[in-house]
Amino acid sequence: MSPPNTQFDHQEWSLIIRPKRAWWDLRLGQVWRYRDLILLFVRRDFVSYYKQTILGPLWFLIQPLLTTLTFTVIFGNIAALPTDGLPQFLFYLSGTVIWSYFASCLTKTSETFIANANIFGKVYFPRLVMPISILFSNLITFAIQFGLFLGFLFYFIVMGSAVRVTWWVILLPLLLILMAGLGLGFGIIISSLTTKYRDLRFLVTFGVQLWMYATPIIYPVSSIPQRFQRLILLNPITPIVEAFRFAFLGTGAFSWGMLGYSFGFMLVVVLVGIVIFNRVETTFMDTV
Repeated sequence: MSPPNTQFDHQEWSLIIRPKRAWWDLRLGQVWRYRDLILLFVRRDFVSYYKQTILGPLWFLIQPLLTTLTFTVIFGNIAALPTDGLPQFLFYLSGTVIWSYFASCLTKTSETFIANANIFGKVYFPRLVMPISILFSNLITFAIQFGLFLGFLFYFIVMGSAVRVTWWVILLPLLLILMAGLGLGFGIIISSLTTKYRDLRFLVTFGVQLWMYATPIIYPVSSIPQRFQRLILLNPITPIVEAFRFAFLGTGAFSWGMLGYSFGFMLVVVLVGIVIFNRVETTFMDTV
């Protein structure tokens, strides 16, 4: 009889997978170790999203342009809503670009468990990798649409419009972090709940549209009656949109206190979302 194979008897494992045992056991370090997988998902999302379309990546530009033109005709010309003295097209385009990043992050991350159930059931990796990859893939889309916005901004400046770019443009990375954090937090909370309550999937798109109208995308905060401004300012997205317009267009209700409120709100939502997400991921295959 040949001796037993002891080749692996003294081998030390570099990775041991254990079940989570406490709600505070977040294990965020695992997400960093799987950063290559995040990049792989980002590439997959960006390449495949418009792969079978005729116009391809041009849709990244067509969508904000059509939305902005619609807002300009309906809210600018027909409803005659004020735009703080800014060109209507530029005012609506600025709101559309910054809002689209948040809305896309929230909508796509809200489908994390349902849309990826097949992958989750076959191989192990930190489930939080999937929604984080969505943030980065949407960031590429934002970069393209932001370039479009800068092109029109330069055009209106050359034409002598009342537009003033301020040095507060350095806040753009912070604004993107706030948008990404809020989109991630709300998205993974909804994704966790949809494993049991599928009706929430149908409410997300409708809810995001209503949220947009509660955010100063098609109107400035200054046009809202004083008694309602406090309600609008409670919206954590409002300070971000106003700061973006203040930085690039020179008008908007910007203050550090408002941004601080959005930042604190974002931290709470992200922390709560990650805790709920990690608790649900251990049992969601039984309910999906």
